[in-house]
Amino acid sequence: MGTPLTLPPPRQIPVAALRDIAALSAAHPAFALILPAAGPLDWRNRPVGFPGLLRTICGQLISNAAANAIWGRVAAIPGALDPLGLLALDEALLRAAGLSRPKVSHARALAAACLDGRLDFAAIAQAPDAAAIATLVAIPGLGPWTASVYLLFAEDRADIFPAGDVALAAGATDLLGLPARPDARALAVLAAGWAPWRGVAARLLWHWWRHRSGRPTGEVA
Repeated sequence: MGTPLTLPPPRQIPVAALRDIAALSAAHPAFALILPAAGPLDWRNRPVGFPGLLRTICGQLISNAAANAIWGRVAAIPGALDPLGLLALDEALLRAAGLSRPKVSHARALAAACLDGRLDFAAIAQAPDAAAIATLVAIPGLGPWTASVYLLFAEDRADIFPAGDVALAAGATDLLGLPARPDARALAVLAAGWAPWRGVAARLLWHWWRHRSGRPTGEVA
């Protein structure tokens, strides 16, 4: 039995991110309200590479609590956090851990791309944001949300914003007093005004929405 890989614990906010938070709050004062009201921000992160993307697949279109539970079961399966090992697993075992049939397909497509060289994580880490996202979304099952969340939490990208995230839309609506919750396109347009600090804007909005909705602090997205 191998030792399962768990999510890295929250860590101290990087100095560069503290500067980004200060700059964002100065330019857009509504963001300055978040930390005094919601408390300290846990700087969440995920593993780089296959495990980090697999964790993000676990969170597609479901609640944080459900994603955390599924990830715990998947990560405990010997071999599941290695591309070759995952491809050797029976679908029934992955389904029993909580992955839907489409997510099993997504996970296997990810594993295959890691093994055949279509995903080079060292190259992705060096690529500009748009090119990194384009490389990731070329893999079946890795859409813009999955790619953006991975780059934000695994690589600490400073200006990534997953505009399709429902919790971000809810947080922005509440914080800014918007008349209606924006769709992904409208939220992306709104977030464009927060560049080049959209990464910390996303983290702060998730933090704000957890505070306002009474949801526990924990893994997001």
